[in-house]
Amino acid sequence: MTVREAKQIVEAQFYCGEELADVEVRCACGADLMSDVMAFVKDQVLLLTGLVNPQVIRTAELLDIKVIVFVRGKHPSADMVDMAKDLGIALLSSKLSMYVACGRLYEAGLRNGGTRTI
Repeated sequence: MTVREAKQIVEAQFYCGEELADVEVRCACGADLMSDVMAFVKDQVLLLTGLVNPQVIRTAELLDIKVIVFVRGKHPSADMVDMAKDLGIALLSSKLSMYVACGRLYEAGLRNGGTRTI
């Protein structure tokens, strides 16, 4: 599934990273605890979270996550958008709950991808 397809499925809007719209994602991780995200560790992952702070972007950078979707109508700050632009990370926002957004992506065929070793 591409980022563009995922964006449509979860009714999201871009804050930055539109140039990554055709990037392939193989799995999704929905979490508000970044320690849970770090334990997930997969390739080509789309991160869904309701946590809106710079730590989310730092975690994504560490794990080479290129797409973050903020759920529940959360919006990144201007500083977060600037940080994500510098790191080549797409930021999106959806009004859907995490449960519904994850369910829609799963229903559309987004499943677990291959595990990556760090």
